[in-house]
Amino acid sequence: MSGRDVLARSVRGQGRRVALGSALGCVHQLGEAMVPVLIGVVVDQAVAGQDAGRLVLWLAVLAVVYVCLSWSFRLGARAGERGAEEAAHTLRLAIMRRVVDARGGAGDDRLSGELANVATEDAKRVGAVNMALMSGTWAAAGIAVSAVALLLTSVPLGLIVLLGTPVLLWLGHLLSKPLERRSEAEQDRAAAAAGVAADLVAGLRVLKGLGAQQAAVERYRRTSRVSLAATLRAARAQSWQTGLVLALTGGFIALIAWVGGRLALEGSLTLGQLVSAVGLALFLLGPLETFAWVNAELAQGRASAARIAEVLAAGPAVVGGDEPVPDGVRGRLRLRGVRLGGLDGVDLDLPAGRLTGIAVTDPACAEALLGCLGREADPESGSVELDGVPLTRLDPAGLRAAVLVAAHDAALFEGSLAANVNPEEPTGAGQRDDPAGDGQPDDPRTVRAMAAADADEVARSLPQGAATGVGEGGRSLSGGQRQRVLLARALRAEPPVLVVHDPTTAVDAVTEARIAQGLREIRQGLTTVVVTNSPALLAVTDRVVLLDGGRVGAEGTHAELARTHENYRTAVLT
Repeated sequence: MSGRDVLARSVRGQGRRVALGSALGCVHQLGEAMVPVLIGVVVDQAVAGQDAGRLVLWLAVLAVVYVCLSWSFRLGARAGERGAEEAAHTLRLAIMRRVVDARGGAGDDRLSGELANVATEDAKRVGAVNMALMSGTWAAAGIAVSAVALLLTSVPLGLIVLLGTPVLLWLGHLLSKPLERRSEAEQDRAAAAAGVAADLVAGLRVLKGLGAQQAAVERYRRTSRVSLAATLRAARAQSWQTGLVLALTGGFIALIAWVGGRLALEGSLTLGQLVSAVGLALFLLGPLETFAWVNAELAQGRASAARIAEVLAAGPAVVGGDEPVPDGVRGRLRLRGVRLGGLDGVDLDLPAGRLTGIAVTDPACAEALLGCLGREADPESGSVELDGVPLTRLDPAGLRAAVLVAAHDAALFEGSLAANVNPEEPTGAGQRDDPAGDGQPDDPRTVRAMAAADADEVARSLPQGAATGVGEGGRSLSGGQRQRVLLARALRAEPPVLVVHDPTTAVDAVTEARIAQGLREIRQGLTTVVVTNSPALLAVTDRVVLLDGGRVGAEGTHAELARTHENYRTAVLT
């Protein structure tokens, strides 16, 4: 997909509104062009002839024209603005669908702030192309009507308009090229600055803990200065483009007025015709300035469309997989010769209905394993199977509902604690599941999951219990509290297969022991994989697998491995 495809898709989606707005705009421009013509008629037939009856008649006609052009402009502008907003909204939805697509790939190499900039500012600029096209149609209609009127008044004046307008439009297009290039650079730099800002805000607590606020501020200041410089370059390009186009337009209008004056002096035009010619020349300023604006809007729209196309055309992280996940998932996972990242030919069986712990000597192995099980990435070689079916054959969205991978760095959302645990909970406060008004959820699954993750203790410590807002990203909670809420959310989902990664690294030993026991009890009979080096969690598992050097180094219970395997003791107990 190219930027041109994005623009075409935006305009086609609003074709009916573009056509309606263009038609109404043409009516408005016809009325605008008729005003100086009618004034000329009034001068020749009523004023010069001193005919009061004709004066009243033509003034009434003028009043009707003004009413028509007023309403046509109002309705046409409304259709145009709505078309622009609807097109921008449609693009935002398309960008978001691509970003959250189960096959991934769109946001892997972009900061969240950069994607937000593409979905807002770039989508708005591309949507505005619809209004620009309608305005361009209006301007073309105005110039055409003026040219016809001038031809009927004077052939030389009409020819000047007909021959000169294409030249002006061509020059305006050439002058818009630098603006297009600099507008694209401006949006790139602005998106980078937004991405850095979002990244710094998300890590503000960590930065404060490290005492690195000043370094972060300097990083953003440098990025912001680059963005400012790009914006100023684009603004200079736009000012030059606008100024030069206005100068050319002014010269063109002056030429029409000069030729009209000469013809009037020669007697080729009446006084009324001269008034009409000068009025039409002045009216032409509007359509010609509109064309200058349209050129600028199209230049910016093309630049933004190219950026949107990059997101929409981004290749997926995983390909294939259209089969639905079979009903009645047992939950047996099997890896055969898997190579990816830190994994070097891993062969591993994870039995259905069992609680399995996986310890690693290299964190890269854990990340690669989670990516394979959640199908965030496919193995470079080997296969991963669910109940004997390769994951590459299964639809990624359905697969992730059956195999839930709960990463340790998953995000909490703005809203109440209860809403973060239960996605069906109202975002603001837990009123629907809180008939007692005590701030605690009444949904049995939520209550059970929060108890197992020790998140109920977090709720009891908050002013309004589970109905308390946790802030953007859960910033009002401590690290350990966020971990417990994240684990409760994963447990409440009750997937056939649950994979959790380091869910207790920020909690104390007593709390960790409670969570370990709660996890074992709530997942009884369901396939559960805990990727961690925590002795407390590994101690409650049915079986532990040690990944050492990218391969399976040992298997057994936690007690057996702690007693007999030195590398296991080093990874887990030291």
